[in-house]
Amino acid sequence: MNSTPPPPVVDRIERTANPIVLGALALALAVVAASAWFGSNGLAAAVLTGAFAALALVGALGILLFAFGRIGFPPGGGRSDTAKAIADSSPDGIMVTDRQSRILYANAAYRALSGGGEIRPVERAFAGSPDVSESVYRLSQAAKAGKQASEDLRLAPPPSGEGPVAWYRIRVRQIGGVAREAATVWTVSDETREHDRHETFFQDLQHAIDYLDHAPAGFFSAEPDGAIVHMNATLAEWLDYDLAQFGLGQLRVGDIIAGDGGAMLTTMSGRPGEVKTQSFDVDLRPRLGRVMPARIHHKVAFSSDGAPGPSRSLVISRAPGEVKGEEDLRAAEVRLARIFNSTPVAIAEVGADGALLRPNAAFARLAPAALRAADGRPSVFRLVVERDRAALGAALAAAAAGKGGIEPLDVSIEGQEPARSARLFVSAADPASDEGASAIVFALDTTEQRALQENLAQSQKMQAIGQLAGGVAHDFNNVLTAIIGYSDLLLANHRPTDPSFQDIMQIKQNANRAAGLVRQLLAFSRRQTLRPQTLQLNDVLSELQMLLRRLVGEPVALEVVHSRDLWLVKADINQFEQVILNLVVNARDAMPEGGKITLRTRNVHASECARFKDAGVAPADYVLVEVEDTGHGVPADVRDKIFEPFFTTKEVGKGTGLGLSMVYGIVKQTGGYVFFDSEPGRGAIFRILLPRLVEAEVEAPAKTEPAKPAADLTGRGAILLVEDEEAVRAFASRALTSRGYTVLEAETGLEALKVVEEAGVAIDLIVSDVIMPEMDGPTMLTELRQRGVDAKVVFVSGYADDAFARNLPGKQEFVFLPKPFTLKQLVETVKATMG
Repeated sequence: MNSTPPPPVVDRIERTANPIVLGALALALAVVAASAWFGSNGLAAAVLTGAFAALALVGALGILLFAFGRIGFPPGGGRSDTAKAIADSSPDGIMVTDRQSRILYANAAYRALSGGGEIRPVERAFAGSPDVSESVYRLSQAAKAGKQASEDLRLAPPPSGEGPVAWYRIRVRQIGGVAREAATVWTVSDETREHDRHETFFQDLQHAIDYLDHAPAGFFSAEPDGAIVHMNATLAEWLDYDLAQFGLGQLRVGDIIAGDGGAMLTTMSGRPGEVKTQSFDVDLRPRLGRVMPARIHHKVAFSSDGAPGPSRSLVISRAPGEVKGEEDLRAAEVRLARIFNSTPVAIAEVGADGALLRPNAAFARLAPAALRAADGRPSVFRLVVERDRAALGAALAAAAAGKGGIEPLDVSIEGQEPARSARLFVSAADPASDEGASAIVFALDTTEQRALQENLAQSQKMQAIGQLAGGVAHDFNNVLTAIIGYSDLLLANHRPTDPSFQDIMQIKQNANRAAGLVRQLLAFSRRQTLRPQTLQLNDVLSELQMLLRRLVGEPVALEVVHSRDLWLVKADINQFEQVILNLVVNARDAMPEGGKITLRTRNVHASECARFKDAGVAPADYVLVEVEDTGHGVPADVRDKIFEPFFTTKEVGKGTGLGLSMVYGIVKQTGGYVFFDSEPGRGAIFRILLPRLVEAEVEAPAKTEPAKPAADLTGRGAILLVEDEEAVRAFASRALTSRGYTVLEAETGLEALKVVEEAGVAIDLIVSDVIMPEMDGPTMLTELRQRGVDAKVVFVSGYADDAFARNLPGKQEFVFLPKPFTLKQLVETVKATMG
């Protein structure tokens, strides 16, 4: 094989010196020099003159040829024969031009690629469509700017004439000075074969993708977090998705699998380096239409650290008509699998050692931690907390022994925040099963049920305590009314200088003190009298600030944070102030060494009520008031008792235990909610939710209030006094009779009807208790109205007036006098009502 490279087609870059010419020139110079040395002076001078003339002629001719560009000097002052041989033999076409686009060098490959014949610049040799011309123009501009550039050109037909289409890659760059000017190097490569190879590979890839897309089975790949990164066209058609609009990670496994089936796929666990494949029977969830049964063969590879990689999941349709062969058996299997995975009851087949062999979707959702085992062996014991594992182990052992009637277990689920609970039913597995299961565990999530039971039990307990407190308060009110009334009668007959006067005053004062405690009991039982009015709570708290600051003292900082545009509420301002005072005083007492109390207000929309579901808050708009402290917090063992009356953690003599119970009753009676959050050592936050006052609400008709009484408390007229408590009735009768009224007494409502029939006089006023045996006050009033008695009414009771007002017929007006009352309050009310 001849290794001699083909000669260049054009080579004007340099000229190689001829050794013979150089030798002859050197010999001639030597002869001239010798003649000048050894010869006569005349002859030497003539020879030297001729020689210098010849050299001058040669020099002038060389300068002329250089000026016309016929000769030049190589870059760097020399040339490399090796580099020239490489350029001459390169399979890529190489052409060098100067700044005037004159061709200085072109190898044989360039001539062949540019079509043979006359050597033409790139701009002329590679011309074609507008796209090609634009690419060549960009290369020319880059060459003029001294930059490197590269373009891929498609020429049809190619300059070489070989084939219908050819692909070329043309590169341009500049090199150092050539004849003291920069030279441009053009390199042309024929990329037709490489491009054809890439196009063939791309077509093969497209065919493979097309085969996968239109396979009779679905396919998808998902990341460990459930994000789907690929889906074939078959699966997209089943799910009614457009692949052109499908974005990377746009869908998740849970979006295409109905129920909790997606949880099974995303909770697979395996050993480090393991490749694991599992099959799941699930229901696919199309974007439109009914669910479709399918079987998924789910393959996941685990890295060396045990982390799962992207899945490779094959989806086989189990829709009716697509399962061929053994149709009935397969259809039954599909139905059973669908029921197994779509049931809301968590079910799992478990081995004798507790290994989870086959959990369903609900089980995967209930206990994801049990399925994500670090050692690749999911265990049912990871479902429950440590204290419940022994009982679960005993139940599994009983099931493995084939025993029946195993008692259900109430357990707490491991690793759930907030804490969740479940009831487990364990039964023996089929001994003929080839899966190695010894027990089947059924789990019901009882978290909400348990919370409801606890809330119901707490509510029932508070209701029972409230009824007891209300009953006690009612009876005490009757006793206190008699004590206070008879004290007033005694005081009316004793002068202040009388030795007994001060003793009677002490009796009355202590009775009034007891009446205050009874009012707190009534507040807890929600049976006290409220006078609701429209309130802006920011304004109420602002007016209360000075009093609160005096209450907390110097060591405790008080901050009030008002929300803007706070909604209005309807509440009794005096009772609401009492609520805030009690909460702030409790917060102060929880910080004996000082701290900070923060009061906040804000609006709570109905959509936010889900945050307070543990407190049983009904969805609606509320105004929230928070009282936060930095004290020692509420111990866990007293949280359930904190609102109960007479329960206190303070020292003896430093509290009655009725403060928070009164707060609870007032808020509840107002239609709101009160609850708290606390961590020991990190303070507590008490939250009050009061219903938003809707502007369209119709105000209840105002009850008739007694006018300001006159100084003269005597009067005339017939008064029907109905009271089942003899001591109260006797005191009231004496008080009214002494003021000039005619009093008709009755012990019950039925007796009052008889007294009216037998009286023979017109009744001017009815003063009646509300709660009485045989017939209560409102029922008695209804009967009297039907009999034509239209006298005015004063109801007296130890309960709130709105507790019985709804039982009155029509829009009856009445005056309410709460027990216990004094002699003066009684006669003033009667005088004002009678007018």
